[in-house]
Amino acid sequence: MKWNRWRDVTGYAVMILSSLVMLTPFLTTLFNSLKSYAQYTKVPPEWIPSPVQWSNYAEVWKMGPFGQYTLNSVIITVLSVVGALISCSMVAFAFARLKFPLKNTLFLVVLGTMMIPPVVLIIPQFVIFKSLHMLDTLTPLWIIEWLAQPFGIFLMRQAFLGIPRDYEESARLDGCNPFQIYVRIFMPMCKPTFATLAVFTFMTKWNEILSPAIFLTSKENFTLPIGILSMSGQWSGNEQYMVAAALMSLIPILLVFLFAEKYFVQGSNSAGIK
Repeated sequence: MKWNRWRDVTGYAVMILSSLVMLTPFLTTLFNSLKSYAQYTKVPPEWIPSPVQWSNYAEVWKMGPFGQYTLNSVIITVLSVVGALISCSMVAFAFARLKFPLKNTLFLVVLGTMMIPPVVLIIPQFVIFKSLHMLDTLTPLWIIEWLAQPFGIFLMRQAFLGIPRDYEESARLDGCNPFQIYVRIFMPMCKPTFATLAVFTFMTKWNEILSPAIFLTSKENFTLPIGILSMSGQWSGNEQYMVAAALMSLIPILLVFLFAEKYFVQGSNSAGIK
């Protein structure tokens, strides 16, 4: 009994220490965002701001059109998440449950595309969107997610394969076609995996820098990360404002993860991703 108790105490101590280590960068960023410039550049550094400069966050909004940047990021992210959930789940359902020629071969091809670095695809995508007159618009940043990305296909396929065929056969006996089975049976039973894919897509698109930097040129179309970087000259002498802006851009990701944490963990476990 004593051994088990000490093992539990040691385990909790390690987890608490690890959590504190992981929280240290976030707390440091938070404290730096609440400092004056003199406190921010002071050597040796003062960890706790005194007095707390809550006005830094208000000043950030005065230095540029952060409302427009945030709106652009929200539009791109929401459309990307919706597109990823619809397209990836439908393609995954076809690979998991439908029968068609060369199904396994095509799935291997899809998995093979995951080995292609995204940066390699930027030039072909740029040429395509230029010919479609979509450059300097938000469309190229979200429409790609409506074309079913390989990671999402793999994630959803693994979840669909875990559903017993008895449900599918019962639905067929009731007269359901494949689309009805997909909507009424598979989608409700795979909510955790949908949440996992939504969180992954949200984080990726919200923090994306390379594609917006390539496809966007007008300031009014900038996303939040690109907007913050584009104002690098204005941060000179006010670097604490840039820290505050970066922290503000992180808040939506934290909120989404907190609200979807339960489903995210369930979906990760069911898909074998840890």
